[in-house]
Amino acid sequence: MSIEQKLYAIEQRYEELEQLISDPAVMEKKDEWQKYTKEHSDLYEITEKIREYRKLVGEDEDALEMSETESDPEMRELFRAEHERLKKQTGELYNQLIQYLIPKNPDDDKNVILEIRAGAGGDEAALFGSVLMRMYARYAERRGWKMSVMSSNITDMGGVKEAACEICGKGVYERLKFESGVHRVQRVPVTESGGRIHTSTATVAVMPEADEIDSVDINPNDIRIDTFRASGHGGQYINMTDSAVRITHLPTGLVVSCQDEKSQLKNKEKAMQVLRSRLLAKLKSEQQEEYTENRRTLIGSGDRSEKIRTYNFPQGRVSDHRINFTMYDIDGFIDGNMDVILDELAARENAEKLANMSQW
Repeated sequence: MSIEQKLYAIEQRYEELEQLISDPAVMEKKDEWQKYTKEHSDLYEITEKIREYRKLVGEDEDALEMSETESDPEMRELFRAEHERLKKQTGELYNQLIQYLIPKNPDDDKNVILEIRAGAGGDEAALFGSVLMRMYARYAERRGWKMSVMSSNITDMGGVKEAACEICGKGVYERLKFESGVHRVQRVPVTESGGRIHTSTATVAVMPEADEIDSVDINPNDIRIDTFRASGHGGQYINMTDSAVRITHLPTGLVVSCQDEKSQLKNKEKAMQVLRSRLLAKLKSEQQEEYTENRRTLIGSGDRSEKIRTYNFPQGRVSDHRINFTMYDIDGFIDGNMDVILDELAARENAEKLANMSQW
């Protein structure tokens, strides 16, 4: 099916939906009417763009014809200039329509569970983990998202051995899905007296949060729940009750713990939320192998074995190895100005999707 045929089919479906949602017989069937109303709403924006595009194409054809047939030279020149303006405008609108047609990841609008774990490098890796955690917090703040810590293991020096955070807002997964993988840092650690540059790593996993529709059913018999006493770094903030919760999913061996809340019940709820998201990610990777392969080509599998980005502090650069892109504003980037690289990654993903749409 060509692009023009796709656009025509969208217009036809939108008009069909307009008739359906105003049909009294359909309105009596609440669930069916709501389904059609949602689809109608989803198609409204692209249908308006299609209609605007067709209107401009018609005006452009008229201007072109007049530029060729008008006897008055001055009028011919005016029509020629109008044709050039409309030609450029229709081209820009056509490119926008193509972007609308690119298949959307159904998880893009979901909130996420973001996990950070220190990798190779000991204390320096944990300190880098804290840099990443602050970076995502600053980015969330700039985007108007809400980020909350679900569980964390903080070192005596303030580093992050591991942490799980929930980030809620519009289009969170769409932007942060590119962050899964191994992040490498090159800098002089605060513990290094000789001024030597060390290389350390931290891993990031970004999982779409399981919602009620996609939620994974967990058999109570498949999990083991242990409670223990929460503790803070340096012996501080030690909880004197067994409020921390560790949940083990026996069939898969996945282990989730949460201790940041004072209530055992709240810790259990958060741990179950993380477990569901992990199981959902695992299930989707198994059931959607083709999608997983396409995504792995772009952003890596996130399996802790692939380096996706390097943060080189002495040179002040951030290099994303998936798209061979380097920017020299490391301070800005780790302060949450991440869009330069994320925009490049999103553009690359869209280009890959277009290339894979062989039916065009």
